[in-house]
Amino acid sequence: MTDDERLRRWRLVLGGGPDDTADGTGVGLNPDDRRVDAALAALYDGGGGEGNGPRTGGLGGSAPQVARWLGDIRQYFPTSVVQVMQRDAVERLGLTRMLLEPELLAAVTPDVRLVGTLLSLKGVLPERTKETAREVVRTVMTELQRRIADRTRAAVTGALDRSARTRRPRPGDIDMARTIRANLQHFSPELGTIVPERLIGHGRRRRSVQRDVILAVDQSGSMAESVVYAGLFGAVLASMPALRTRFVAFDTAVADLTDELGDPVELLFGTQLGGGTDINRAIAYCQSLVTRPTETLLVLISDLYEGGARADLLRRVGALVASGVQVVTLLALSDSGAPAYDHDNAAALAALGVPAFACTPELFPDLMAAAIRGEDLTRWTAAALA
Repeated sequence: MTDDERLRRWRLVLGGGPDDTADGTGVGLNPDDRRVDAALAALYDGGGGEGNGPRTGGLGGSAPQVARWLGDIRQYFPTSVVQVMQRDAVERLGLTRMLLEPELLAAVTPDVRLVGTLLSLKGVLPERTKETAREVVRTVMTELQRRIADRTRAAVTGALDRSARTRRPRPGDIDMARTIRANLQHFSPELGTIVPERLIGHGRRRRSVQRDVILAVDQSGSMAESVVYAGLFGAVLASMPALRTRFVAFDTAVADLTDELGDPVELLFGTQLGGGTDINRAIAYCQSLVTRPTETLLVLISDLYEGGARADLLRRVGALVASGVQVVTLLALSDSGAPAYDHDNAAALAALGVPAFACTPELFPDLMAAAIRGEDLTRWTAAALA
């Protein structure tokens, strides 16, 4: 990088006055750089209350000015940076009206966090904006589904097939390739062939439901991104005939949204982000759904900040585990990194044999596969993190 380019970048970072000298670099800007500088200044320059004087930028005034700013940042910055700047605009400048006007909302670059924000605002969205909001959510969900749906189906189907294999297969069910590999040490030179001592079978493909999956999703405000991903994965799992998938959203009340799993957008708009949390009440409802304990996987997606009866919650989870239900707690299902969560409740669940950890969307298919295969999820988590 040349010295001139380095100074140009510092000039854009530091900002400056109309004559381009207030920042101390003395670097002039071309017309495109001035528009980049103006877009950054509108969002990040000055700020009262910190000794920096009055704000020199800002997006207040008119919707056309906001629309122009959105157009500029999309023109001059990559998508990942645009998403960060949009979030900062909502948080720093209070521009929730960006999401309340259909013209402005249509100009926003959609991402998972934006979907979470829209879901939290759905109760106050004007009628003229609701359809645009649904289209934004549908755009994000379609892209996410394209990215992870096939991998999820492949991982889960492979795990189901593996769990269905038998060591005493019927002749038509013998998996020849695996049987040969497992018996190579039993080759007989006299006979010129392998004498198999252990047969491995595919297991008959069953048309009936092989596993029951219950997704219990905390819809408190801090879980917005996890709710979005949970809705998507719920829809994918529900499309698999070998699984019976239930989707339970909860705060202080419980909503069974299983009937909406066919359309992830409608499913998400059926959630209600915000409010308190009563995990015990949600687990009680999930407990009533269990008809085949040893064939049931319960995934609790929650930060475990319990507003209900903690002792009853632990008792219920302990009873589910004792009955044979496989229970796993995801403290977050998101790309956002380490979540904030209740460490005491996580430790108490771990003592009951229920692992609690955060999971990225990329790892979720492998997690489901490991759970279906009956692996030790504590060890699986350690290996995945390693």
